Amino acid sequence: MGGKVSGGLTFVYGLLGAAVFAIGFLFLAVTGTAERAVASSSSAASGNSHVGVASCAGSTCHGRSEPTGAVVRQDEILHWQSASSETGAHSRAFAVLASPRGQAIAAKMGIGPATSAGECLGCHADPAYAGKGPRWQVSDGVGCEACHGGAQQWLSTHYAVGQSHAANVARGLYPLDQPRARAEKCLDCHFGSDKPGQFVSHRIMAAGHPRVAFELDLFSALQQHHDEDADYIRRKHRTNNVQMWAVGQAVAVSRQSTLFASPKLGTDGIFPEIYFFDCHSCHRQIVDGPSGKANWLANPGRPIPSGMPPFNDENMIMLSAAAKVAAPGASARFDADSKAFHAALAKDRGAAVSAARRLAASADGLADMMARASFGRSESFAVIDSIASSTITARFTDYEGSAQAVMAIDTLLNGLVRQGHVSADRARNARGAIDRAYKAVGNSNAYRPAEFRTALGQAAASIRALK
Repeated sequence: MGGKVSGGLTFVYGLLGAAVFAIGFLFLAVTGTAERAVASSSSAASGNSHVGVASCAGSTCHGRSEPTGAVVRQDEILHWQSASSETGAHSRAFAVLASPRGQAIAAKMGIGPATSAGECLGCHADPAYAGKGPRWQVSDGVGCEACHGGAQQWLSTHYAVGQSHAANVARGLYPLDQPRARAEKCLDCHFGSDKPGQFVSHRIMAAGHPRVAFELDLFSALQQHHDEDADYIRRKHRTNNVQMWAVGQAVAVSRQSTLFASPKLGTDGIFPEIYFFDCHSCHRQIVDGPSGKANWLANPGRPIPSGMPPFNDENMIMLSAAAKVAAPGASARFDADSKAFHAALAKDRGAAVSAARRLAASADGLADMMARASFGRSESFAVIDSIASSTITARFTDYEGSAQAVMAIDTLLNGLVRQGHVSADRARNARGAIDRAYKAVGNSNAYRPAEFRTALGQAAASIRALK
């Protein structure tokens, strides 16, 4: 995991700085219909009240000042409260609403104080829709139960002798060990949902909210409060980081497509909801006059006429690269559904919605396939090669997709190390090239596609040399 934190540190911390404002990011494989059902709700038992962080903070529970527990660390609250590191981003989520920037955003939107605005609290605090216990307080920010589910029914049993993880999940503990369930939970705030206060519209961003950026496995690693030791593996299972990444990409595409097709979120007045589209398609330098050069590149994955705003396809690109390796039988259909969706955007709202629903179904199918895939040594190297292939790199015409690609190769290398396929010492040999790729997306306003593709190719080659 050290590779993830050290590689591209400035870039990753920059994402975290924005994401603290845009929420929080705490967190193998039960698949298919049952997992989709549990992942689709805010809690496996959505009627459970949230009892508050204070209920978890006892010195015999999660409130110790140093790791000491035989089963869990017991210093989880300390990490969650960290004042300056990325592990404390969730607890800081509410506090930033009172900052000058938070107040300015709320003032521009005319929604009253940000600290009490529903548009903000759905992600900057624990959205305890099912009810709040006497120890719950909004100032906790994104507390334990925002991610782990309301603890009313499982608080006393999750530490009782003889109880199982599965039994606690049945009582309402959210199954964050399941890749799809974790992705659904994180994306509620790190992309958006149709639940109250959980969608960062273009209007909110125009008022000053930072860009929302997220990659499931990378942010999970930076927020991890637990040790994945023998006991954890026995009670749950060992996390496959590459699988987590791939499932996260699939669920992200499904979430994007589903929300775009939603009558509540897909439009804003006479406009489509601009949040779904690539920022730099509009936010670029305007060049007038006969000597002006086009400042956009044709993207083979987006068959749209010039002048049409392109849908942000960062997760589609990554999922396409993963599917070519882990689900080759479904890869062609997904690519076709992706292109058909982009093409439909140039027609009318009805055609785009129909195509979005087909794309969401295609991504849902791939999410299940990715959750079943092995993603061992050969598959991990193959996905890296897929991302760096000419077919995929031709689609890196915009900043968002390129930033997602750098996080991907970092995640994939980390997965190879975690699974014992590459030693940490040898992995360090690739860090310089990966850091250069991070630098190529370090400033969105200075992004140059050709330079990025070169840097990405060098990073992939440095990892390929570790085979």
